[in-house]
Amino acid sequence: MRVELITIGDELLLGFTIDTNSVFLGGELAALGVEVARRTTVGDDRDAIAAAVRDALARADGVITTGGLGPTSDDVTMDAVAAALGVELERNATVVARLEEIWRLRGRSEPLPPANLSQAMLPRGARVLPNNHGTAPGVYVERSDKHWVAVLPGVPREMREMFSGSVRDLVRAAAPGGVVRSLAVRTTGVAESRLPELLGDYAEGVDGLSLAYLPGVEGVDLRLTARGLPGADADEKLRVAARKLSARLAPYAYAEGTTDLAEVVLAHCRSAGRRLAVAESCTGGMLGQRLTAIAGSSDVFAGGVIAYDNEVKIELLGVEREAIERHGAVSEEIVTAMASAARRRFGVDLGVGITGVAGPRGGSVEKPVGTVWIALATPDEIVAKQLRLFGDRDEVRRRAAQAALDLVRRSFAG
Repeated sequence: MRVELITIGDELLLGFTIDTNSVFLGGELAALGVEVARRTTVGDDRDAIAAAVRDALARADGVITTGGLGPTSDDVTMDAVAAALGVELERNATVVARLEEIWRLRGRSEPLPPANLSQAMLPRGARVLPNNHGTAPGVYVERSDKHWVAVLPGVPREMREMFSGSVRDLVRAAAPGGVVRSLAVRTTGVAESRLPELLGDYAEGVDGLSLAYLPGVEGVDLRLTARGLPGADADEKLRVAARKLSARLAPYAYAEGTTDLAEVVLAHCRSAGRRLAVAESCTGGMLGQRLTAIAGSSDVFAGGVIAYDNEVKIELLGVEREAIERHGAVSEEIVTAMASAARRRFGVDLGVGITGVAGPRGGSVEKPVGTVWIALATPDEIVAKQLRLFGDRDEVRRRAAQAALDLVRRSFAG
């Protein structure tokens, strides 16, 4: 089954509101084995909404709209859907009674305003979907050709409750069976363009599962997708295929699903009985934040120093002033001193140092913006690495923190 989503509202087009409804519906429909073929956003215009619904019905088996069901003049979705389906609007007595009940429960003594009564005007033949958190009802309309339209509110809480309470079962009954499920293999430290070469015959898919490349600031996720299989079969095929991808992409693959690299690092440290501390300059605490965002990190992560100013590097970390003057704060000599100091000052097994030029100013010919040094001090050695990162200031800092975490992860693999 193919479904199209239509989200409605000028606020979505103007960027005032983020469309979280489509994200929710996409996940829910995938779990039912339903493919979301297209997502469309239109403003509060009756003709535009009607055209979008007609076009979607010509391509898909079902359409779900969200938004435009309020009591004001710009809420025209019901009228537009009725026009698209070629039916009239009619007042629903059950909805009128419900609106009047809500009005009384809110302590109102005056008659229900005509604007609210407009919410009882529904397409002829529609099934009413109750709204337990608002005044706007939804509707489900099935055409004679078995194509259907579900009209839901735009308020996320109301939409989610209505989908879960009514629409899910209706879609499940119409769906052919099977699920649509995905599993991602997470990689870091490797360019997207290099991945197909490393994957070889897995570059376009594994064992009949489709493969998509999803680049981000911290790395590239490889999303495997199974369609039309029973849930248990889909999960097993995804697990087997993910293991095959991870084997091809060693040492760049570090986790599956949504697991963060910081969680992987903490697990390695915990298993080895090692504790960790950090000394950060250009990342300004971002590495420490990544680690402490993971629940239970306190048994591994001791703490850190944000040594942004050179005087802090000197006073708190014991970095030699002469070394900074000779080599500059962004150098192998300074980052190794920072990593060693973090390990020594916190009395831990592993110390991580980061220093760099995040931009947009501060670079030079020798050390352009994006130049970053990271280092890891262990009981046996100190390893340092120079990076040339790209992107704006935030992206450089995020990539630097990710690279530092990966340096720790790789130390356990070797």
